[in-house]
Amino acid sequence: MDPIVLIVLLVAVIVVAAVGLVTTRRRGAKPEPPVPGRDYAPGVGDDAEVPRDTATRVIDQVVLPDDVSTAMPTLEVPGVEAPAPTAGRLTRLRGRLARSQSTLGVGLLALLARDKVDDATWDEVEETLLTSDLGVAPTAQLVDRLRTRVRVDGVKDPAAVKAMLREQLLDLVDPAMDRTLHTEAHLDGTPAVVLVVGVNGTGKTTTTGKLARVLVADGRTVLLAAADTFRAAAADQLQTWGERVGAIVVRGPEGGDPASVAFEAVKKGHEAGVDTVVVDTAGRLHTKVGLMDELGKVKRVIEKLSTVDEVLLVLDATTGQNGLTQARVFAEVVDVTGIALTKLDGTAKGGIVVAVQRELGVPVKLVGLGEGPDDLAPFDPAAFVDALLGD
Repeated sequence: MDPIVLIVLLVAVIVVAAVGLVTTRRRGAKPEPPVPGRDYAPGVGDDAEVPRDTATRVIDQVVLPDDVSTAMPTLEVPGVEAPAPTAGRLTRLRGRLARSQSTLGVGLLALLARDKVDDATWDEVEETLLTSDLGVAPTAQLVDRLRTRVRVDGVKDPAAVKAMLREQLLDLVDPAMDRTLHTEAHLDGTPAVVLVVGVNGTGKTTTTGKLARVLVADGRTVLLAAADTFRAAAADQLQTWGERVGAIVVRGPEGGDPASVAFEAVKKGHEAGVDTVVVDTAGRLHTKVGLMDELGKVKRVIEKLSTVDEVLLVLDATTGQNGLTQARVFAEVVDVTGIALTKLDGTAKGGIVVAVQRELGVPVKLVGLGEGPDDLAPFDPAAFVDALLGD
């Protein structure tokens, strides 16, 4: 290699090494401390203030309150709630029901109050009734009666039309049906037993919890049986409902035998001397034969210890005519004694009340009119019809 090139390379290496050494030393060097008089003025600013630390006290000098508990924050434990009275509850909720049912009641009033009620008008009346899930047979019956009254009596005045329609609708809803909830303890002191059944998603557990509130509001003592052992949250949900009104809750292991849970609950109800035992069962499709047989088993096992006084079928009002098929199968398996119709506030299909009663021959006893804890009401035919008509 050329000596000149070699010398140039050697000088370059020495320069690079020197620069790296200087940089390394600068990085590792500690900063120079501030110098008084040059970097700051002593006795100025924070340096001039009196120290804020207080003198240290020994334990003998610390004054404690006489009652230490008063100095500690208290946690408020939720108490047992007092549900709203059930008397007139449907009347109080009527405004909410009226808003959702305007298609049926107000629609019919508008049609029948026309100056000329011809065949086309009657076709519209029939269509309105059918779309409200009244059913084919009840619709035909109501239209025939209305046509006769309009033709014979010549009803034209809006008030007279409304009175006529109220009379005919009330007759269809059938106020003569016994809608009593049999929840009083028997004469021998044993509790009444209510079995709550239905398909998935109708709101059985919520309805069971709200029913407990209805019973407590009416002065009953209640025990709840969490016999829905297949849905993980069902027992916890029912436990919460029970605790809010002071009801005893009996539950079993997740995935356990629901009939066993129901039996133990009724047995516990006898021992505790409660008025009513309400058994929440798992939702099941009416087409599943095995699950329907299991429901029949739950009822038979309970009956080894006590009579089943009520079998409430929870139906979703928004399912319309499909709910009738469900109702028919459940009625065959467990002898349904009453209907709890949920979500009635969210549908304009109030005719389902008439249709389901006609289909099963059993009354609608309870209606759900909202998501609030006290929005389950004993069914009142007159209040229901008045709500349909917007009164």
